[in-house]
Amino acid sequence: MPENTFDEIIDKYVEMNAAHPFMEGNGRSTRIWLELILKERLCLCVDWSKIEKKNYLKAMIESQKDSSNIKKLLHKALTDKINDREIFMKGIDYSYYYEQDD
Repeated sequence: MPENTFDEIIDKYVEMNAAHPFMEGNGRSTRIWLELILKERLCLCVDWSKIEKKNYLKAMIESQKDSSNIKKLLHKALTDKINDREIFMKGIDYSYYYEQDD
């Protein structure tokens, strides 16, 4: 799958998540993978602290039929602070938070 535009990258992310639908661990792996592609291709990354867990999980479930909601959530949280340590550390924290049982 191509990964040259934001939409192509997110479509690839959704497909990879569907191919490996394991809640524990897989979500973290695919989010890290997404970050690497966004940084390499677009010089952007996601500020995960701007995306509420409930909204993210709902959008990821819906993305199997319609990826527009996950694209909106991620697009709103994009930043060009790809070398910012705080953004990086928040990404790790939120990645574990998204996978915790409430």
